[in-house]
Amino acid sequence: MYKKVLVPLDGSELAEVVLPHVKEVAAGHNEGKVILLRIVEPLPAGTPPAVDFEVVRKAGVKAAEDYLARIQAKLNREGLPVETKVLTGRPAETIIEFAQREKVDLLTLATHGRSGIRRWVFGSVADKLVSSSSVPILLIRPKGFESRI
Repeated sequence: MYKKVLVPLDGSELAEVVLPHVKEVAAGHNEGKVILLRIVEPLPAGTPPAVDFEVVRKAGVKAAEDYLARIQAKLNREGLPVETKVLTGRPAETIIEFAQREKVDLLTLATHGRSGIRRWVFGSVADKLVSSSSVPILLIRPKGFESRI
């Protein structure tokens, strides 16, 4: 049913808890694939002019590529066909645009499950995706990461 599964990862342990679920979803779909996506956010507008934006961006992209390559190798060893992609932009918007452009069948990600003032202060990529994406979404809130109000 799901031939193309998109997995946005931010480098955190929380984000990676979705991987066992992705393996289960992808199991039995020999023609399917998993795309691991990492978004490198641009530097904020108020960054001092002495900062070389291009050097910082390239370092961020390289770190993201290395991170995804490690996850990809592990999943490949477990028999899962995986591709990786690194993009620069605002996370929610970039994920939605990529998912639509690549005709993704399922978007999978973990969430902190924040609510109230904590969601307002920290924002929520998951919330933005749920409210804006036309692609089905599997959200995982793992034990130990539940919201503490």
